[in-house]
Amino acid sequence: MDSVITEADKAYEAEERKNAPGPDQPMADRVNNRSLRPNSETFRQFMTTGWDNAEPAVEPLESSKYIGKRLEALGKRFPGERIVIPAGQPKVRNNDCDYAFRPDTAFAYYTGLGCDYEAGAVLVLNPLDPDSEEAKAGKTHTPELFVAPRADNSTADYYRDTHYGEYWVGPRAGLRELKAMTGIETHDIATLEDAISKDVGAEAGAVQLRVVRTTDPSITQMVERVREANGFGDPDANTKADEALAEFGSEQRMVKDQYEIGEIRKAVEATKHGFDRMLTHLPRVIGRPRSERMLEGAFNSVAREEGNAVGYDTIIASGKHAPILHWMRNTGVVGDGELLLVDAGVEVDSLYTADITRTFPVNGKFTPLQRKLYQAVLDSQQAGFEAAQPGATYSDIHHACMRVIAERLHEWGILKVPVEESLSPQGQQHRRWLACGVAHHLGLDVHDCAQARYESYQGAKITPGMIFTIEPGLYFAANDLLLPPELRGIGIRIEDDVLMTEHGPEWISAGIPKQIDEVEAWLAERAAARED
Repeated sequence: MDSVITEADKAYEAEERKNAPGPDQPMADRVNNRSLRPNSETFRQFMTTGWDNAEPAVEPLESSKYIGKRLEALGKRFPGERIVIPAGQPKVRNNDCDYAFRPDTAFAYYTGLGCDYEAGAVLVLNPLDPDSEEAKAGKTHTPELFVAPRADNSTADYYRDTHYGEYWVGPRAGLRELKAMTGIETHDIATLEDAISKDVGAEAGAVQLRVVRTTDPSITQMVERVREANGFGDPDANTKADEALAEFGSEQRMVKDQYEIGEIRKAVEATKHGFDRMLTHLPRVIGRPRSERMLEGAFNSVAREEGNAVGYDTIIASGKHAPILHWMRNTGVVGDGELLLVDAGVEVDSLYTADITRTFPVNGKFTPLQRKLYQAVLDSQQAGFEAAQPGATYSDIHHACMRVIAERLHEWGILKVPVEESLSPQGQQHRRWLACGVAHHLGLDVHDCAQARYESYQGAKITPGMIFTIEPGLYFAANDLLLPPELRGIGIRIEDDVLMTEHGPEWISAGIPKQIDEVEAWLAERAAARED
């Protein structure tokens, strides 16, 4: 069917060409599909009237009950200083398309906000006047949240602003909503620079600034402008100050409160559902091209249905891909008789994630060789769990897991040197087949608290409230000539999430089968199940 171009169409296109960015304007401002929209006053008036604007009530988030203590601890670590914590901005995927927005972990932790409510928002902790009644009562800071006002249908930005305009992105939380959700006073983001500049100076009693500097370059540049204008022009000193803030934030997240523990339990439960759906798909995808991705899609669909997303890129590694630690292409064929390694976790809406790895016999039954290797990894993990008592360290977990692996490799004739020699710092030959660490903190990040100091992480005592993984493995690469041929191309990892309690460690993920007989029964059950 031929299209008819009217005189009105031609006039509209001429107006668009007249208003289009010129060749000297930045690339980001050039015309794209989103920029081709009407500019007339008639259209503006038409688009900002005639809407039903009844606003639903906004309830406080459950997390809002916990952020007061988090902010109090942060403020006491940096008394008299102004702390700037950006949420971050969407990241470009390609051209004018962004990745789904996820706020910075520090911002999520200190505001209690998850999902994608607040791209561009900034949390500021303002130091109190030492002579104020609040300061005398022991309070150090007042938190304020700076956000963009809603671009609802009462504004021209409703249809013109592709970042905040609700014509484009749907209803979003603005000042009123975010205050109700978090309990934090909110202000227009346009006032941010004036707010962070107030009373900044190098003289005694003046305010100094710290910023989570890697999250939003535009906010970091703003902070640096204010610093330079007020006597803080040394970039090295500023960077060190900011690194200390990031370091403290990581260390503070090591011990989880009851809200965080509950959210990780939810993430583990959703992850179990994801494994269930994937295993239901398994029998029908065996041998099909890109069947690893078919299983990935099955798991990831649950992550989107029951949570925010996956907590990290899902690893689906069959056969020779399983010894590749971070195999995330998932382009392979799931082969009958192979072992299938799946490392996956659901991130719930609060942004807390699970981190689970299971290794399955694709055809439903372990061979005697597969069973022997799998049991060795399982025994290694159990040794790490038994070593993880209150007061132990990550190093204790690591050494307990590694000893079992070294002993089994020696018993099988693979490790040619004595076990004690291999376990010594000068040896470590067994690490050829298990080169990575076997435990890490878990929370808002799958590798949580990663900016903490060594002495606060690997060298620190494990205390009640910490949540971490234990994940030993055996990785026999397909081209490893030091292995007998029957072992080449086999990879096994077993990973579970652990909560340290006052009475010892608890397997949070105990409901996800991992014992050999339980795994085989699970596979049979899911193969017989109808589509979930």
